[in-house]
Amino acid sequence: MTDKKKQELFRGWKDSAIQTSSIEPELYSKYEVKRGLRDISGKGVLAGLTDISEIVSYTTVDSDMIPCEGQLYYRGINIKDIVAGFTQEDRYGFEEVCYLLMFGRLPNEKEYTEFRALLAEYMTLPDEFVRDTIMSAPSRDLMNALSKGVLTLYSYDKDADNTSIENVIRQSMQLIAQMPLIAVYSYRAYSHYYKKKSLVIRQPKAGFSTAENILRMLRKNNKFTQLEAKILDLALVLHAEHGGGNNSTFTTHVVTSSGTDTYSSTVASLASLKGPRHGGANIKVVQMFEDIKANVSDWKNEDEISCYLEKLLNKEAFDRSGLIYGIGHAVYSLSDPRAVIFKSYVEKLAQEKGLEEEFALYANVERLAPQVIASVRKMYKGVSANVDFYSGFVYRMLNLPQELYTPLFAVSRIAGWSAHRIEEIVNAGKIIRPAYKSVSKHACYEKMEDRT
Repeated sequence: MTDKKKQELFRGWKDSAIQTSSIEPELYSKYEVKRGLRDISGKGVLAGLTDISEIVSYTTVDSDMIPCEGQLYYRGINIKDIVAGFTQEDRYGFEEVCYLLMFGRLPNEKEYTEFRALLAEYMTLPDEFVRDTIMSAPSRDLMNALSKGVLTLYSYDKDADNTSIENVIRQSMQLIAQMPLIAVYSYRAYSHYYKKKSLVIRQPKAGFSTAENILRMLRKNNKFTQLEAKILDLALVLHAEHGGGNNSTFTTHVVTSSGTDTYSSTVASLASLKGPRHGGANIKVVQMFEDIKANVSDWKNEDEISCYLEKLLNKEAFDRSGLIYGIGHAVYSLSDPRAVIFKSYVEKLAQEKGLEEEFALYANVERLAPQVIASVRKMYKGVSANVDFYSGFVYRMLNLPQELYTPLFAVSRIAGWSAHRIEEIVNAGKIIRPAYKSVSKHACYEKMEDRT
């Protein structure tokens, strides 16, 4: 069959698929179906219980939801206190947070040392893995490459299907240690094959934190400043976990409840995170700001910035999606605590890089965007900058390739996924299977000769 004929068939089938798949919007209201498992106020439908993290975005007064400054807790400890704790003691925090999320408490010095030593031991890939898996048919999309790498690790695990807690802890720690390598090496393969760059594979260094090793493996001269490494470490900490209701973590619970293996569960969550509505937003923020810089002549002129933001909302600028990327969140309204924490450190990095004016532009957009949105659209809750608003800017200042932005999210979030997988196994009851109401009309089977 010719390509032309195939395309004709696809176009014809497309119309049929759209027509038969379309459901009348009023039916969702009729049957009280909350699309996206969220009500009109933005509150999520209660689908489970978790002791891993908590998001606070409102208080309840006389049954009314009152928005408040956002708070995020890891195992009951405010993320602001966690960050303040390890930064004041001049320590990298990601490994400590991994321990906290998985085991429910902060490690003492002995536990912390043993945990880091084991992660360092696991920070290696099987023999010939780079050649046979990463270098073989490298993907243009690094999230797919990461999924391929993680799923292939199943073949190297002699106890891959064992879902005992002890074994899942072992697998989780290996994935926390190995995913940075798969992500960076996959980028190297992509860069070599598709951008014709030199192929350089650097080994991680024992004793380095995850953030330090990522920069070491990516930089041509292996060099980075302590501020760069500390801010990347902070990014990993802030992205490590965010409640059980986000799409990829919910995927972890759903897939784990079926009894599948750790690698399959992780790849399912990776597939969720790959979606631009979930993990790819920071790339869109960076691209949007490039368009802002090209179309706003005076970065200090608030009227000019506001005019551009109105054009974004009216689908007259950038990708014409009607969105101001990095502004607004499904849960937070007044503030995203991750963005609040990040902002002060971002400013320090901008000063080190000589990008104070660009940081000021980000700050102006952050301040003006909620005002513009409120004037243009009806809102059921407030909007504020989310963590993606600044993370892409940070990654760009760190000279990290855009192709790695979402994989770095995954490198961090594997900590939260691992904790939630363990929680789902420990509390295993039934497979997660929500109800869907059928709105189809019954029909009779027709013989082939009678079909039009």
